[in-house]
Amino acid sequence: MMPDLGRYAMAVLAAYGATIVLIGGLVGLSLWRSARIRRQLEAVERRMPR
Repeated sequence: MMPDLGRYAMAVLAAYGATIVLIGGLVGLSLWRSARIRRQLEAVERRMPR
């Protein structure tokens, strides 16, 4: 299924690998920040009078 990349195989596969790692890092960072902000917002909402 994978095309023959010839002498560029290592460069192409390294680029794919780097892209996967970077996108995974961005997704992880986004999820971490989202959870942190949600906790902060819940704390602020608990302090507000009803």
